[in-house]
Amino acid sequence: MVGHLDPYFLGVMDETMADLREIFGTTSHHTIPMSGTGSAGLESIMLNLLEPGDEAIVGVIGYFGERLATMANKAGANVRRIEEDLGGIIDPARVEKALKEKPAKLVAMVHAETSTGACQPLEDISRIAHEYGALFAVDCVTSLGGMPVDVDRIGIDAAGSCSQKCIGAPPGLGPVTFGPRAIEAVANRKTETPTWYLDLNLVFQYWGDAEGAKDRVFHHTAPVAGLYGFNKALRLILEEGLDSRYARHKKAHDHFRAGLEKLGLSLFTPESHRLPMLNVVNIPEDVDDLAVRKALLQRDVEISAGFGSLKGKAWRVGLMGYNADPDRIDILLQALEEVLKEVRK
Repeated sequence: MVGHLDPYFLGVMDETMADLREIFGTTSHHTIPMSGTGSAGLESIMLNLLEPGDEAIVGVIGYFGERLATMANKAGANVRRIEEDLGGIIDPARVEKALKEKPAKLVAMVHAETSTGACQPLEDISRIAHEYGALFAVDCVTSLGGMPVDVDRIGIDAAGSCSQKCIGAPPGLGPVTFGPRAIEAVANRKTETPTWYLDLNLVFQYWGDAEGAKDRVFHHTAPVAGLYGFNKALRLILEEGLDSRYARHKKAHDHFRAGLEKLGLSLFTPESHRLPMLNVVNIPEDVDDLAVRKALLQRDVEISAGFGSLKGKAWRVGLMGYNADPDRIDILLQALEEVLKEVRK
C-alpha cells in the first residue's frame, strides 16, 4: 500500500483520469472516480448542479429513475417527472413539451434502467434540452464499459456510473464526468454546495486542475486499493478495445436470449430497446421465483429478483464484464434448465 498523496499514487490518479475519459468518450478534464459507490457519483451530480428552487425534469422508467428524482428533490429542486410504463422509454417529444411549458435548469435520464432492462436513447433528448437552455445529466451506471456512452458526441453535460458492473472492478467508486457547461454552472452557483464530501470545487483540488497543476490539496483519504483496482480494470478494457468489448456484450446477450427461447422463456423488455448487459426474464406462472433462485445458489449461480411491481414476476440477469461470455452463460442456462425441471415436478 502507498499513501493517498504518494507521488506514485498521484501518477496512478492521472493515468486513471485519462483512461476514464476514453471510456466515457470525453475530453473533459473533470472526469474522475468519486470515492463512494455509483450512488455517490450520481448524488454529486445532483447536489453540485442543482440549487433550491431550480427546475428539474427527470425521466422515470423504473426504480433508478425514481432514485434520480429523489436525489434532485433532496437537492432542493422542483422536480417534474416524466414517467413511462415499466419496460418503456421516454419519448423525446414529451421532454420538449415539458420544457415548452416551463424551462428547467436540468434534464436527467437513466441510460440503462437496471430494473427493467430498457435502454433509453439519449441523442434527441440531449439536443432538445440544450435548445431550451437546460443541462443534460445521465445515469449510465449499467451501461458504461458495456455499450457506447459517447458523452461528448451526444452532448451529455454530466454522467455518473459505478466501478463494479461492466467495468468489472470492485464496488466502491462512482466514476463521473462533468463537461464545460456543468462546470460553469457549479462555478456560478448562488448558494453554497450542500455537501462537503461531494463538493466538486474541493474534490478537484485533490485530483488536480484542468491546467495540469501537480500541486494537490488534501481533501479526503482516497481508497487507494480500490482506485488501484479500478485503474487496472480500465487498462483491461482499453487493451480489449472498446468496440470489441461492446460487441462481446451484445454477443453474450444474443447467446443468452437464444438459450432462453430453447427453455421456453422470454424477456420482459421489448426487443427494440433491450439492454445487452441486463436481461429481465419473465417468470412462468407455474414457477416459484424464490425456489428457483435458491436452487441456483446451491449450484453457485446467482441471479437477481425483480424490483417493485416486477418482484416475483421477473428475474434480472446481469451479463457484464467477465460474465459476458458464452461459456459462462451456458453454465447458467444448464443450471436454469435443471432447476426448472425440479421446481415443476
